Amino acid sequence: MVELEFGIAAYAAWNPQSGTQTDFHWSSEGDADHDRPARPPVPQLLRRRVTPIGQAALRVAWALPQVERARFVFASRHGEFDRTMTMLDQLAAEDGPSPADFSLGVHNALAGLLSICARNHGGHTALAAGVDSFGFGLMEATACLIDRPEDPVMLVYYDAGLPTDYPDTAPACAEATLALALALVPQSETSKRVVMTAIPSADADPGEAAAAVFLRFLGTTVWDASAIGVGEVGATAIGARMVWHWRHV
Repeated sequence: MVELEFGIAAYAAWNPQSGTQTDFHWSSEGDADHDRPARPPVPQLLRRRVTPIGQAALRVAWALPQVERARFVFASRHGEFDRTMTMLDQLAAEDGPSPADFSLGVHNALAGLLSICARNHGGHTALAAGVDSFGFGLMEATACLIDRPEDPVMLVYYDAGLPTDYPDTAPACAEATLALALALVPQSETSKRVVMTAIPSADADPGEAAAAVFLRFLGTTVWDASAIGVGEVGATAIGARMVWHWRHV
């Protein structure tokens, strides 16, 4: 079992149900009356030649504080899959992929674009871990925070379900079209503190997407989701390899 603790200074999320509106939240009570962060508009570089789910990921990341100095951890199961499908179609037609698609087709392309726009030299990590991508991304981000607590860490998770004609072995409930960015800081710097527990999963089929469960957990005043362990009430997501549990402290 792994148990990690971290603080959340702010978070931003987008999902199709909210349309183009992005939801922002700050832990500081002094920022509670702000509908939008006091940041410039998303630069054109973060919008050009980026797929819709990629634009959503960059938009929520750009909204958060300290984007200029935070270490980035990007996590996604499929990445910008629309771009991948475009390149596969081009190869099937015996035509090479376009230079733009090829250069932006790597899994850390969005992290690189954000680093350039924010002039951030703090380094970044991009990972894919199947259905458990959000959980392992949050674990990586927390490990970075523990390693260098003086530096803020930003987790950016984004994913969209595969096209209907593309085969997938994961249950449909494990998919969630969602972009979520978290600004992680040491627990002493915020009132919103979370303990994450991860244990190996014995279930064959994953449950609801972990990122969606975690976002709902963040939005609750009383942590009243399913519990794991006596006296520990929080939120639980069952992945393909791990069971992820979060509780407020």
